[in-house]
Amino acid sequence: MSEGIQGKVVLITGGGTGLGAETARYLASKGAAVAVAARRKDKLEQVVGQITAAGGKARAYQLDVVRREQVQSVVDAVIADFGRLDVLINNAGLMPIRPMAEVNVDEWDAMIDVNLKGTLYGIAAALPVFLKQESGHIINLSSVAGTKVFAPGGTVYSGTKFAVHAISEGLRQEVGSRLRVTSIEPGAVESDLMLGTSGTSQSAVADFYKAAIPASSVAKAIAFAIEQPADVDINEIVLRPTAQEF
Repeated sequence: MSEGIQGKVVLITGGGTGLGAETARYLASKGAAVAVAARRKDKLEQVVGQITAAGGKARAYQLDVVRREQVQSVVDAVIADFGRLDVLINNAGLMPIRPMAEVNVDEWDAMIDVNLKGTLYGIAAALPVFLKQESGHIINLSSVAGTKVFAPGGTVYSGTKFAVHAISEGLRQEVGSRLRVTSIEPGAVESDLMLGTSGTSQSAVADFYKAAIPASSVAKAIAFAIEQPADVDINEIVLRPTAQEF
């Protein structure tokens, strides 16, 4: 894998809004060719329009990460359109915060499907490609809640993010001599995640996000991991607002 960001092809799931969109814009400004994928095609087209208007290179792909065949199809399409794939950013995620005693199993299922299975499906689609070309970089969005249990209310969310963190480290141990693997663990960041809570914890989440840092801060952390020399693997980056205790 070449050094730096210039010319690399980067696929970002959850790329239509928030952190994914900001990362796409930032990496494109640094010379990457960006493929943004998410469910809402209109949001993706807005991001692509912003990037191309600024002279960057980007394309949109409609994707629901809980559909394994769709994830595979998007990876195949990106390689067909751009000629290769260098970096996969598994960014799509959900964060409905609710005490476990309320037993909202539908929310549990959704977080397991998107946060955990969606990440695994991305790895399943990109890993054979990266191993064949003997280069590649998988970046998984975990959370500070994947290093410390976010409770009360975020117990299941933490469970999914702990899993993403563990999978990232296990994958690094398995393929680290050939590929790069990075786990990004942000604290409160301005994104759509805070909008996923509709239950009794809604006001607590709103208060928590009052100190949120801009998505651009995380985009720069992701860029830092990508732009390192090929023999340097940034394994994990934890970042949070200075005012955030958790």
